[in-house]
Amino acid sequence: MFVSGAVFSQEWKPQTWPVLKQYDREHLYQVALPLGGIGTGTVSLGGRGELRDWEIMNVPGKKYSTVTTGNNAPFFAIYAKPQTGEAMTTLLAGPLYPQEYLHYEGRPVNHHGMPRFADATFEAAYPFGQVHLSDRQLPVKVTVKGFNPLVPGDADASGMPIAVLAYEVTNTTDRPLEVAVCGSMRNFIGKDGSKFRTDWKGDYIPTGAKDNKNQFRKKNGLQGLYLYSDGVDKNDPAYGTVALTTQAVEGVTYRTSSRADNWDNGILNFWDDFSADGELTERDRQEDEDPMASLAVKKTVGPGSTETFTFYLTWNFPNRKAWSETIVGNYYSTRFPDAWEAAEAIVPQIPEMERQTLSFVHAFLKSTYPDVVKEAALFNLATLRSQTVFRLPSGHLMGWEGVMDRFGSCAGSCTHVWNYEVATPFLFGELAKTMRDVEFNYATKENGLMNFRASLPLSEAAKGNSAAADGQMGCVMKIYRDWQLSGDDEFLQKNWGQVKKVLAYAWTDKGWDGNQDGIMEGSQHNTMDVNYFGPNPQMGFWYMGALKAAEKMALAMKDKTFAKKCNTLFRQGSTWMDANLFNGEYYEHKITDPETFEYLDMRNPDVKVPPFQLGRGCLVDQLVGQYMA
Repeated sequence: MFVSGAVFSQEWKPQTWPVLKQYDREHLYQVALPLGGIGTGTVSLGGRGELRDWEIMNVPGKKYSTVTTGNNAPFFAIYAKPQTGEAMTTLLAGPLYPQEYLHYEGRPVNHHGMPRFADATFEAAYPFGQVHLSDRQLPVKVTVKGFNPLVPGDADASGMPIAVLAYEVTNTTDRPLEVAVCGSMRNFIGKDGSKFRTDWKGDYIPTGAKDNKNQFRKKNGLQGLYLYSDGVDKNDPAYGTVALTTQAVEGVTYRTSSRADNWDNGILNFWDDFSADGELTERDRQEDEDPMASLAVKKTVGPGSTETFTFYLTWNFPNRKAWSETIVGNYYSTRFPDAWEAAEAIVPQIPEMERQTLSFVHAFLKSTYPDVVKEAALFNLATLRSQTVFRLPSGHLMGWEGVMDRFGSCAGSCTHVWNYEVATPFLFGELAKTMRDVEFNYATKENGLMNFRASLPLSEAAKGNSAAADGQMGCVMKIYRDWQLSGDDEFLQKNWGQVKKVLAYAWTDKGWDGNQDGIMEGSQHNTMDVNYFGPNPQMGFWYMGALKAAEKMALAMKDKTFAKKCNTLFRQGSTWMDANLFNGEYYEHKITDPETFEYLDMRNPDVKVPPFQLGRGCLVDQLVGQYMA
């Protein structure tokens, strides 16, 4: 269990991490491992060691690195100097891809013009990512290790706004090296990519930052940079704080600004300072200073030895709007008031959180499933930490159907889409139960209609009038599953009245099963975003599963009358579907007239068939309800 305010231990170094999947240098371009917690947003560790896809400001940000092009994205660099010979300063990232050289005006990618390592490979066993950098021209090789805790059964430990970055530097020479690792980032608070201006070349340049300031702090065993803003609207979703910290005691230097960045002079000024001796010199801030903050740690690395340079990136952006214009907030922001306090609370927990995360990953990797199955299951847990999901200050987990590069897709924790998601209930059962709470106690109307998209704030969730047959029946099955997994009888007892109401909505006059014969003949809106008319296996099997689940719950609640009704409808419906829908190979759809509910004569060429009906077609989702059962 996560505990805040723990006593600091010595500087943490990562253990040996497992590897499930390896990517060679020819397959790194699209590799990005999200570093962040459930509902906190993430920044990704790219396949070549770069930090990309900055999605910490309440919106998706694929390919967003605080600017569109140029040298402005946050980065890490390394300085290495032998006892005799010249020092070398290099971007801690692997080589470019050929297509990245082919952009007009010589501005193809972030950090163009900076020296890079010649070779890079990536290894992963989510949530652990490792980038191996090497170059025959350099006296060091580096492994970049990034992770965020993932502890099944502990949503708080798995929902922390932190990216842990450890740089393991190995001296490949036979003499000691002076080595410094430095992280640099511009204060981009306010610049979430939603606001742009056009420059003289017609390029779109992100705007929004105003009166942003950086501060060096040394407190409670941490040293580092605190980024904040006095000019960004405090209600803006892009308003917040960021911190870059280290536990290192010696060899720490910093800058809170750089020279004005006309023609990349801000970067050049930093590079010259760091390259001189691997240390940073604080500047007297001028009016036109670039708010570029840098933090460096310098150590001596013996011949053939390895030293670890660990940094922690934390953040807090409290003003989530999600799918409404109303600020609904973030759960993690109620736990960590700002980025610095987040670092103070979380960093002492990292050794234990790493141990627990490793325990989970090792246990999973020891299973006998093929590696491709392990990869599919483990790596897709990253979706739980993406902007696809978020947590309200009340702790409720909410989710889009998915996210595009820059915005969420299909709002409302859609009941029928989330029918297909099974990671949350098995790994974070308490979060799954919060989703059931939204569905049954916020999104359900008095007549049992469950809005399949819950509006926000939650006080608005029941104001719609749209139910989905597969989604609503699936929620009955899911609340049964969550009760079974948790063993929480109080959870079932609290929700039993709503469960009955939600299932009984199928029996309303001219509803899905208005004649209460165990067969859905009515208009059934569903996950295909159409309405099916008449009995079909997709909705029918969800209905059968809901009836059976409700019967089991009714028996537990000693509600024998309701249990008997569910059992009767289940037997009638399942028998009828097997006899009338199964054609010997698969289950068909018998289409009814939307007005009369009578079966259409599909042999009549003049019959008017409603659009988007499957008829004798083979439904791809026909067994999903059976699978869930």
